[in-house]
Amino acid sequence: MDTGRDDRLGEFRGLAGPHWVLRPVRGGPEWEAEPREVRLAGPMERLRAEIARRNALSSEGRP
Repeated sequence: MDTGRDDRLGEFRGLAGPHWVLRPVRGGPEWEAEPREVRLAGPMERLRAEIARRNALSSEGRP
């Protein structure tokens, strides 16, 4: 959760200098975040993200 961007949820993808690179769970453009402004997502936040990801895949006709 990127607290510097209104608790935007993203998957950790790597490092870009001193920043962390995050990507939306449902895909999309990556962004850089300050490590001190990132926190782990809680169980309900992870569940909502997984449901959204699966819904996006099913609407594309993928399992």
